[in-house]
Amino acid sequence: MELLPAQQVAFQRMLDTIRRGFERFGFLPVETPVFELTDILLTKSGGETEKQVYFVQSTGALERDRKHHGPASSANPADAKVPELALRFDLTVPLARYVAEHEHELNFPFRRYQIQRVYRGERNQKGRYREFYQCDIDAIGKDSLALAYDAEMPAVIYRVFEELAFGPFTIYVNNRKLLRGLLESYHITDDLQAPVLHEVDRLGKQDRVKVEDALATLGVPQVSVSRLLDTLTAHAGDSRALLASLHDFENPTPAFTEGLAELEKVYQGTLALGVPPERCKLNLAIVRGLDYYTGTVYETFLDDHPNIGSICSGGRYDNLAGHYTKSKLPGVGISIGATRLYYQLMEAKIVQAAAAAAIANVIVLAREPALVPQYLGLATELRARGINVEVYGAEDKLEKQFKYTYKAAIPYAILLGQREHDAGIVKLKDMRAPKGPELDVPRGELVDRVEAVVKHGWTPTS
Repeated sequence: MELLPAQQVAFQRMLDTIRRGFERFGFLPVETPVFELTDILLTKSGGETEKQVYFVQSTGALERDRKHHGPASSANPADAKVPELALRFDLTVPLARYVAEHEHELNFPFRRYQIQRVYRGERNQKGRYREFYQCDIDAIGKDSLALAYDAEMPAVIYRVFEELAFGPFTIYVNNRKLLRGLLESYHITDDLQAPVLHEVDRLGKQDRVKVEDALATLGVPQVSVSRLLDTLTAHAGDSRALLASLHDFENPTPAFTEGLAELEKVYQGTLALGVPPERCKLNLAIVRGLDYYTGTVYETFLDDHPNIGSICSGGRYDNLAGHYTKSKLPGVGISIGATRLYYQLMEAKIVQAAAAAAIANVIVLAREPALVPQYLGLATELRARGINVEVYGAEDKLEKQFKYTYKAAIPYAILLGQREHDAGIVKLKDMRAPKGPELDVPRGELVDRVEAVVKHGWTPTS
């Protein structure tokens, strides 16, 4: 995603807000290399993801391979040697490798956040990019991980999206064990459970009749289809009524009972963390990945823009790094696809880039070539106070400098001419409107006055 400066500023501020939200809950920053060993990436990719991996080969290594092995046969491209390195396609596999590699140096439960780019060979289409930002948090235990960490994830989502202020949103929570128990109760066999859950995940995204037809095509008896979908959609939006109905379920299996206990504990814990019930709701039709998640799962949607789809998702997994260590490392995490989310918010006109165009709080305009050292000194004093300052460097007419300042959306300007210099004053001008007010400020009070205006805005007493 290639953005204009004003859009990039808005995107960067979104990432900063997400980062602050993660850190507020005590998650620690981690970064992993863009390159990972191909063997590690392909160990856990599989399916369609493996077809999207970008392999990496230096020109020197490519030349050495040609010298030692000759060019790959055009008739049989499989003769080509798979490169040793590839670009990461998500942040989960690198995290698994990282935790396994540093297991004896980390403090468990290990709580990390990671905001970095990932790479996939996506088809060229609007809103989907081959290079994009993921914002992930995970809590990882050794041998076990308390459900309190599952309850914390919706609280993190709530705080982040409240601060982002994209509009009302709902965090939906479910449990995969409970789902599996439901399927068992309705006599849906193990071999059908994965494809059935795949179709169930479409509930709410397409008409129920289509889901019923798809389940019937899989061979699920009609009576089981009707009862299953009735159970999954009952008490929509009323979490307490849903829990009560599940406690009265006629034929609970051990998986159902365990999943229900977990779901209730997570939900009560989330409410105790200050998440309002209208922001966090139980939804039995939330499934997430077919194989990866084993317990709690989450999906988050903007209430006024359901067409955008999930803006944050995740869940609990039994063993993060089973391919890389003998230790059992269960975890729970969530992920925000920041690039895709920002694109969709721009398309829906939910974020306005123009309002975030300026990095500088103040610009020092150039009125007299002889006073350039004074302008630079003013800027230095203001920067030392933590104020972002730009100095206009060209000897242009003041009208052109004003035009530049308006277009750059810099809110305040400092003007110092020979007359002001001799009088020991500096003009401070409000540039947020074409004919904004201006104020003569004693030179010795300038830094304090500008700091007050930047922090609290221009007021009649400015």
